Amino acid sequence: MGGFGSGRRLQSQNTTTDCRQLDIRKLQREGLLKPGRFFSRQWKSGNKIITTINAHSEINKITLSYKQRSNGKEWKDVSYPVWLDWTWCNYGDWRAWFLCPGCDRRVAILYGGATFACRHCYKLAYPCQRETVLDRTTRRAEKIRSRLGWEEGILNSPSGKPKGMHWQTFWKLERQHNVFFRRSLDGMKEQLGLRH
Repeated sequence: MGGFGSGRRLQSQNTTTDCRQLDIRKLQREGLLKPGRFFSRQWKSGNKIITTINAHSEINKITLSYKQRSNGKEWKDVSYPVWLDWTWCNYGDWRAWFLCPGCDRRVAILYGGATFACRHCYKLAYPCQRETVLDRTTRRAEKIRSRLGWEEGILNSPSGKPKGMHWQTFWKLERQHNVFFRRSLDGMKEQLGLRH
C-alpha cells in the first residue's frame, strides 16, 4: 500500500453518509477498546457483505487489518495502527478519540478509503452542507413536525398540541413551522414555475 490517499480517492462531492464509517464512540460503548480485544466490522449492500475489517485493541491504539485493492489490481493485505487519545469528561470517566492517520487530528469517526481517515482528509461534507435552500427549509419544517408528533410531510395538516407540552412552547414551534412551511411552499412554486 502506498502512502495516505493512494489508490481509490474519494471525490470531493461525497458526503459522510456515502462512506464506510468507524465510530470510536460505538467501539467504546461496546467495550472494544480494552487492550487485548479483537473485533471485526462488516459493511453490507443489501444482504451482500462488501467489506470486512478486523481490529486488535492495544494500549492507546487499535490495529486495523483488511484486504484492499485499487483499480481492479490484486487484493493486498493492509495493516496499520490508529493511535488513540483520551479526554476526561465533566461527569467522570474518559472519552476516547481517534488520531487520524492522515493528519493526526482528534476525531470520533474515521471514513474508509485507501486508509481510514477523517472527513477533512477526504474532503467530505455533511449531507446538510449539500442541501439547497428549499431542502434546508423543508428539513427544518419536518424536524418541528416530528417534535410536535405531527404526520410526516409538510403538506399534511397540523395535528394540534401534543399532550404535556406547554402552550408557550407549542405556539413558538408552530410559528417556526409556519415560517419554514411558507418558505418551502414558495420554493416549490418557484421550481414549478407557478410563481409570478
